[in-house]
Amino acid sequence: MRTVIIIPARFKSSRFPGKPLVPLLGKPMILWVAGLCAKALPKQDVYIATEDQRIADAVEAAGFNAIMTSDSALTGTDRLAEAAAKIDADIYLNVQGDEPLLDPQDILKVLAFKKRYPNDVINGYCPLGPTEDPHSVNIPKVIFTEDHQLVYMSRQALPGFKSKESQPVTYFKQVCIYAFSREDLLKYSQFGRKSTLEQSEDIEILRFLEWGTSIRMIETQSGSLAVDIPEDVLVVEEALRESSSV
Repeated sequence: MRTVIIIPARFKSSRFPGKPLVPLLGKPMILWVAGLCAKALPKQDVYIATEDQRIADAVEAAGFNAIMTSDSALTGTDRLAEAAAKIDADIYLNVQGDEPLLDPQDILKVLAFKKRYPNDVINGYCPLGPTEDPHSVNIPKVIFTEDHQLVYMSRQALPGFKSKESQPVTYFKQVCIYAFSREDLLKYSQFGRKSTLEQSEDIEILRFLEWGTSIRMIETQSGSLAVDIPEDVLVVEEALRESSSV
């Protein structure tokens, strides 16, 4: 079975235009992420799917594969599906280009669970860090059953509580490592629009949930931080300085 990693990288981000190329400690963020992915799979199996030639030029200059996709892709997963149509593989790992602190071992863990549960979509999660606000709309929060099937994902704080005594001790957030089959991606792209909850929450994996697809949540290492808005850059740079990645 062939496995590839595809990193969707859109230049025209609504919240942070040009985000994939924002320098973190002097290196474009997309190259931080691609480098981590190349620790999980061979470099030739890491692809960056983008609509912008500037991103393609940057990753190709660093020795990575660039796949040009349309400017009209509705979501990163739609962009992944476009790229997958050009890449022959059995398992497609989607790693988001804005999480430069991911642990490569977590990528391999998600892959292992996709092989174990081939009919499920696999997604990562971890506890919120001490400085992260569960009420931040920039952090998708996750609730799941005791056997780790996704119940729901929201930009609101989940789960809710009736009395302060019942407030959750720990909140969990989505970590944007996914595993899909070709069939998963084909079905996703053929839908042709965002589903109702996906449109409201702006969380693309909800499209699968609304169809009744089984989504299995896999716990990953804590400490991953995403660059969602410009204000996140300094926080992530400081975390990179403190990590062994530098």
